[in-house]
Amino acid sequence: MLEISLTDPGLERVLAIGCHADDVEIGCGGTLLALTRARPEVHVTWVVLTASGARADEARSSAAAFLDAAESTDIRVLAFRESFLPYQGGEVKEAFEELKSTSPDLVLTHTRDDLHQDHRLACELTWNTFRDHLILEYEVPKYDGDLGTPNVFVPLAEPVVADKLRLLGEHFASQSVKHWFDDELFRSLLRIRGMESATRYAEAFTCRKLRLGAS
Repeated sequence: MLEISLTDPGLERVLAIGCHADDVEIGCGGTLLALTRARPEVHVTWVVLTASGARADEARSSAAAFLDAAESTDIRVLAFRESFLPYQGGEVKEAFEELKSTSPDLVLTHTRDDLHQDHRLACELTWNTFRDHLILEYEVPKYDGDLGTPNVFVPLAEPVVADKLRLLGEHFASQSVKHWFDDELFRSLLRIRGMESATRYAEAFTCRKLRLGAS
């Protein structure tokens, strides 16, 4: 399988957008761990749209831990009301407009086909805001059963997988009571996506537009 590396020098700024405190970690945390360890000079802006109180504390500590290898980061935790983003659309769009100044080379966001209303709006506003950027849409497994057929895979070495699962467990105590929040589920999805991409473990994304240079 042909491989194009995220560690190529042209990638200098990454913007990761998540609606809830653990979305980025679940969807693309391994990718960010691997990328920042390979290229610590890459600047990462990490945005959580809905988190307050203890959840905001979890979001900040987790983001800092996942980005520990990065030399330059910008962690933003906003306090929009969880599960109500479509009904605060104007205010949320203003927050996205402010993200334009980050000038990302790569944007990581929720997938368009996600059935959670917050996730869908985040994807829509990502595409509205960043119209000439490389956007990879990550997946978050949940009760709705809305996992799709991604077409981009980032292989993850076992130590990165282990660190991703460890950090999720360490930083999201509030989620430990939920029946779906456990290592077995997260590792299983990584294994399935690894099988689909002829490797052991991988995170998967949907890429709707990609420009390839021929010279």
